[in-house]
Amino acid sequence: MKMRFLFFLLFGGLCSLNVCAQDPQYVFSEHLNPIQYKNYYLLTLFQQDAAVKKELQNDPELASLFKSKSLNIAEAIKNCETDITCLSSAFKFKGGEIAAVSKRLAFLFKQNEAFSSMVKNELIPSGCYLKYKDLKPGALLVKAWEQDAKAVNFTIDVYVAGANPNYPKIDAIAFDVKDKSYPELVRTNAVLSSGMTNSMFFEPAITFALTAMEINGRDEAGDFEPLRSGVNKASISAIHKTNFASYKYSLILVPGEGPEEREVELSAGGMLRCRLAAVEYHKGLAPFIMVSGGRVHPFKTKYNEAYEMKKYLVEQLQIPDSVVIMEPHARHTTTNMRNAARIMFRYGMPMDKAALTVTAKSQSMYISGALLGRCVQELGYEPYKLGKRLSDFTLEFYPNVLSLQIDFDEPMDP
Repeated sequence: MKMRFLFFLLFGGLCSLNVCAQDPQYVFSEHLNPIQYKNYYLLTLFQQDAAVKKELQNDPELASLFKSKSLNIAEAIKNCETDITCLSSAFKFKGGEIAAVSKRLAFLFKQNEAFSSMVKNELIPSGCYLKYKDLKPGALLVKAWEQDAKAVNFTIDVYVAGANPNYPKIDAIAFDVKDKSYPELVRTNAVLSSGMTNSMFFEPAITFALTAMEINGRDEAGDFEPLRSGVNKASISAIHKTNFASYKYSLILVPGEGPEEREVELSAGGMLRCRLAAVEYHKGLAPFIMVSGGRVHPFKTKYNEAYEMKKYLVEQLQIPDSVVIMEPHARHTTTNMRNAARIMFRYGMPMDKAALTVTAKSQSMYISGALLGRCVQELGYEPYKLGKRLSDFTLEFYPNVLSLQIDFDEPMDP
């Protein structure tokens, strides 16, 4: 399990620094690749911000690093033959390279207004690197780069070299790395990713990582995106018209339960959780129901838990479509809670008002018990604060805005 530096956020009371700094109106461009920007947002900004991109391309030290990296990759393609580790290592960022880029970014930040503008207007408001909130902007930029470099390396390790992810049963590589045909796939990816379209030092690596995820069929992070103009458009419109003061709770969160049978769309447990949520909704306790869960069980399933639960609530239980908010990416209970907090913040729902989780007794007891410790261990913080227990199935919670932080080693739901 991962152990990370722990961060704490006070709930309620005075506005804390990270709540004030992050902008609930900040919206990611719908033209971006969601798998890329969710995993490596700083590197995405480097490509999108014309002024910053120009500085990175023209900087002599970064240009030298790019040239050296490209030569190393070319040599690997020529000499590694069927050695997957050899090929993947050529694309990964070495410790010395990461340190050199960190030093150069710190220098460029001081010398060029384009970098400080990007950090001020994009990086900080996005909340993607919120755990570095107490750092000065230049230092935050460096930490964001180091996190993205580590994230790219992790993706290559798992989806090229076949290293174990945090949850191998559901997240592992789709290929047998020992199959004699697999090295050819890796080499072809390497050739394509080292092509002439690259113009910045990090682009061969990020292209190699993203292509690896694509050919593995691990595109879950992009499911149903963009949510705002798609499956959640009606809900967002309703949120803007809702007087939350008229309700005791902001929403009812329903974590999914994936079936283990490949052709089952929605498990029996998922149906019952939806029915429990419908009961609480009809009491008038909250104006919205959020269904949470991605394509998780069984391995590489085609069925999405949130989509199937919304369909059941709307078609079978006659809950209005605009009431049901989809969170279609969570792969664990930790991220059910984290992703709910993210959506609540980004959609402008009150963060200081209690919400409800409604689920099976066993999971509800887990949420009020051991889960917080697991969140600290795996995420580095608590994505929610506990409220009162109302029943075996129903529990209050308060969302934590620190949940906006990208998780570098969960590429299918970062």
